[in-house]
Amino acid sequence: MNQFKELKVWQESIAIAVEVYKLTKVFPTDERYGLVSQINRSVVSISSNIAEGAGRNNKKEFRQFLGIALGSSCELESQLIISEKLGYIDEGALNQLNPNLNHIQNMINKLINTLN
Repeated sequence: MNQFKELKVWQESIAIAVEVYKLTKVFPTDERYGLVSQINRSVVSISSNIAEGAGRNNKKEFRQFLGIALGSSCELESQLIISEKLGYIDEGALNQLNPNLNHIQNMINKLINTLN
């Protein structure tokens, strides 16, 4: 299952990463090494762990990496909420990203279930 680029969940996690990177460009410069760095690491971790898991030797390892990707997506969701509460992003931007992020989380969960 090392054909990770064919996985819809990987494709969508790449798309959300691009959107999040664009969004964090407008954060205050004093957050560059704080919240921005953490958000960017979280969003990149989603697609990276899907890809790494797909390249592993068996389903058990793939499930493990999908679990990490799911955790990263929840971490990202939390960080985006904090960003909105601090006024770094507006509620509209958060409301636009959340359905996409929730869709990715559901896709990861379904993929985990199919591997069980």
